[in-house]
Amino acid sequence: MSTTSTVSTAPVKDGSPISAAAAARSAVRRRTALVWAGRIGLAVFVLGGWQAFTAWGIVDKFFFGQPSGIAQRLVDLFRQGTEFGSFYANIWTTIQEALAGFALGAVTGVVFGVALGQSRFLADVLGPYIKMVNAIPRIVLGSIFIVAFGIGVLPKILLAAVLVFFIVFFNAFQGVREVDRNILANTKVLGASQWQIIRHVTVPSALTWIIASLHSAFGFAIVGALVGEVLGAQSGLGLVIKTAQNNFDPNGVFATMLVISVIVLGAEWLIGKLEHRLLSWRPPAPSEAANTI
Repeated sequence: MSTTSTVSTAPVKDGSPISAAAAARSAVRRRTALVWAGRIGLAVFVLGGWQAFTAWGIVDKFFFGQPSGIAQRLVDLFRQGTEFGSFYANIWTTIQEALAGFALGAVTGVVFGVALGQSRFLADVLGPYIKMVNAIPRIVLGSIFIVAFGIGVLPKILLAAVLVFFIVFFNAFQGVREVDRNILANTKVLGASQWQIIRHVTVPSALTWIIASLHSAFGFAIVGALVGEVLGAQSGLGLVIKTAQNNFDPNGVFATMLVISVIVLGAEWLIGKLEHRLLSWRPPAPSEAANTI
């Protein structure tokens, strides 16, 4: 009795077998190309339609600006500066305020979130007060900070920190509450101290929640800095926007908003790199595994 075995071979191209990894890489490249084509196509559609509608008079460019006018205004801002100094200096002022507020809000948010997540007593005592402060309109807080500390950078940093704090705090708090209780019990049985539990179990487990909050937190830090600058400042992009608005210059408003968008996208990219580094131990999610090689 003879047995016949069939050996399946991979598809052949140019005499070489195509591996599964090569096929996966090709699929990822195709998807990336399609994503970028979609992004560029959407931008061309929106900007082209905007330019056409204003050129044809369907939309009044006096109120809504025009892409070509925005580009020219952007060039003028970088070349000629503003009445408050160079455009670069105003950009740097806003970035400094946002970064300082982001750092202050993120650190305090993580500390309070982990502390209250660990202690039900602290959560019960401080919880109502945190919710009360969170309910205060941010523009009111900005006015209070400016009255108390003047029109320097400190009120903008504090306002940005407040916006960041609540986003990070609630995520850190919930992340600590979601830690597996069996793992906590096992570490206590093994004799781990409270600090060791926080350092090696609680914070790493909540890190996914915390990093997720940082993606939107920096945008809120920028918003806090801008609102503070609109309320009262000597320099900054918020002041540039306010001045352009008062001068009926929509192109200046949109040009400055474009710069802000680029800053936020750059920060988002850096936070994504930080997330990849800090969470490299975590198994990839199904959506991530499908898009990586």
